[in-house]
Amino acid sequence: MGGVDAIVFTAGLGENSISNREAICENLEFMGVKIDKDKNNTRGKETIVSTDDSKVKVLVIPTNEELMIARDTVSLL
Repeated sequence: MGGVDAIVFTAGLGENSISNREAICENLEFMGVKIDKDKNNTRGKETIVSTDDSKVKVLVIPTNEELMIARDTVSLL
């Protein structure tokens, strides 16, 4: 792929598991991924959790599955 520009954590586990995000990013340090432990200490809020000097942006982006289900249902009706 030639590299990675960003990693996005989303949905239940990605949005809410501080320890999982940290563990995953620690294993990606060889790609230049650096996570800021203070910024990563968040749940369910759209934010950048990588350090300022990380080569790869790491983001947390909440989802709204219920809204998507409702929109899909309306479009099918």
